[in-house]
Amino acid sequence: METLQKVSHIGCDLHKKFTMATARDAHNRVVWRQRLEHADRPRLLAQLDTWPKGTPVIFEASFGWGWFADTVQAAQLEPHLASSRKVAAWRDARGLPKSNRVDADLLSELWGQQPRWWEVWLVPPVVREQREWLRHRMALVRIQTGLKNRIHAVLHRHGVVHEFSDLFGRDGRRFLSLLVSPRDVTLPESARLTLKSQLQLLDRVRQQIAQATRVFRRTVRRSVVAERLRRLAGIGYVLAYTLVAEIGRIERFPNAKHLASYSLLAPRAYDSGEPEDGPPLGRHVGHVGRRTLKWAFIEAARGAVRHGGRFRQLYDRRTDGGRRNRNRGYIAVARQLARVVDMVWRKGVVYTEDPPPRPGSRRRAKRSRPGTGQPVDAMVGVVQ
Repeated sequence: METLQKVSHIGCDLHKKFTMATARDAHNRVVWRQRLEHADRPRLLAQLDTWPKGTPVIFEASFGWGWFADTVQAAQLEPHLASSRKVAAWRDARGLPKSNRVDADLLSELWGQQPRWWEVWLVPPVVREQREWLRHRMALVRIQTGLKNRIHAVLHRHGVVHEFSDLFGRDGRRFLSLLVSPRDVTLPESARLTLKSQLQLLDRVRQQIAQATRVFRRTVRRSVVAERLRRLAGIGYVLAYTLVAEIGRIERFPNAKHLASYSLLAPRAYDSGEPEDGPPLGRHVGHVGRRTLKWAFIEAARGAVRHGGRFRQLYDRRTDGGRRNRNRGYIAVARQLARVVDMVWRKGVVYTEDPPPRPGSRRRAKRSRPGTGQPVDAMVGVVQ
């Protein structure tokens, strides 16, 4: 018991079936090491209860960390999340081998590092539940796409040609229903039964997608922030829910630039030596961030460009009216949308195309003299 009271902070190397824990004292010396078995949950809880209350517990943001963070917090301990990428780079820079014990020891050393360069945001349970629904719907959409591709492959494999722009619309589904009819002899029996099975699976998957979409709509309607985001050009219920779930808390970003970088919308170039004429070489949007946010903002950018207004003007300026670099144009619009989302969310305002007047200024109505097209107010002073 006296040994446990000396514990200042604990590092945990989290795995699927077990966790290696290393405890250190205030002088950063190892006090003890333990192994926690995940299958024996009562024993795991009993071990956590013996740790001093309020002790910082550091573990990596590896797959499945959420339940462990909730368990640690329920035991009146203080969970902290570390970036797996940064911890791995720190271990490699020190020339240490990778093992369970070494990783636990390294994580326990992080608490003494100031500033906390290693720490990342600990997502609360409410946001994790939103992301659970989001990933479920994304997986269903991928399954739906795979089923549609298989249906197209069946028709192509047997030389069935159609003229429908959307094979899975109303007229296309009527055409597919005729193909799977027992009286139709266009397809062999094996292909007909396979196609029928795939159509049944597709209908079931569509029902599941519709159910998840209804959850999205209810969540967006209950959220003031999500409703404001939904009013932006190009953003509907699904994209508004995606932005709220993936961003989580806007306060964790110092400004809109950090949000755009986190969303992989800040192009950067890796170059050295003398600059050359022409566009930068090796330019890309990065790879460390939320790819789902990048997809959501670019999808919203496509809708905003179709909607017109200032986002269409920005797209036309970057792409010369859509004649070149269209992908970069969409990235530029998406980055501007990220700035708008940050402003709407952080300041709690409703976005408008026309900027509000500056404080202390008085906006004049544009008037003109009848038949002349010239302003009523003189543009130059009267010469005496």
